Amino acid sequence: MLEISNNVSLADWEIELSAIRAMGNGGQRVNKVATAIHLRFDIKRSSLPAVYKERLLASKDSRISKEGVVIIKAQSFRTQEMNKDDALKRLKDFILSVMVVQKNRRATKPTKGSIKRRLAGKANRKAVKQTRGKVQF
Repeated sequence: MLEISNNVSLADWEIELSAIRAMGNGGQRVNKVATAIHLRFDIKRSSLPAVYKERLLASKDSRISKEGVVIIKAQSFRTQEMNKDDALKRLKDFILSVMVVQKNRRATKPTKGSIKRRLAGKANRKAVKQTRGKVQF
């Protein structure tokens, strides 16, 4: 069972974990051990609240397929258990990040002092560049 928050959790049957061979540089164990984890989570079939489902399906993340399945591949660690924990943590972080409400940006104007300083700097650069012209004898 994966705890998302105090009142939201995912059952084990909702998350499909499969071990695959990790990609990358070779080594002595490269063709023998399947240490990477391929996590699949179907959003539409899950027991998440409707708000979570709507936000997950509306997000434009590349980890979500067209069918509404979150696919996470974890292969950072050398052991299957650590990769499994990493995949579950990444799924939990992804679900929680979708639920964060962005603050609305309030448009502000620059202060009069900052406008004056900017224009004074531009005038100074103008004067410097004008002194670089050809010298008249």
